[in-house]
Amino acid sequence: MIVGMWSARHPATGARTRGFTLIELLVILVIIGVLAALIVPNVIGRAEESRVTAARADVANLMQALKLYRLDNQRYPTQEQGLQALVQRPSAGPPAPNWRPYLDKLPNDPWGRPYQYLNPGAYGEVDVFSLGADGQPGGEGADADIGSWQ
Repeated sequence: MIVGMWSARHPATGARTRGFTLIELLVILVIIGVLAALIVPNVIGRAEESRVTAARADVANLMQALKLYRLDNQRYPTQEQGLQALVQRPSAGPPAPNWRPYLDKLPNDPWGRPYQYLNPGAYGEVDVFSLGADGQPGGEGADADIGSWQ
């Protein structure tokens, strides 16, 4: 008797269940489309902005390591020694008498290319920079160079 009462109260056990209508599905798809049209353009621009921000942070860290190198060795690494002098004792050029590792490893820029180093620099005593998204000097927007002079 309890079993009979249970199935009488819940017609879904024996009756056909109702699904979504085509109109309901279309309304949901339109809502999802409108949300995507509003959100996607904002999200796409954020990825490039985050790469530029990461490059600026890397350049600042490399400049800090170069300043420590200079404090210990009374000069920046030569152009020939490059940024590699921050992770490995330079074997060429002037010796670095008080050298120590300044970085665990050299980072690549967010676009997968090595950071550039100029000694003497065009904007300062030394310059560290990324060539941006296009990998070419100059440019605008995401393609612009990101350097220690900024």
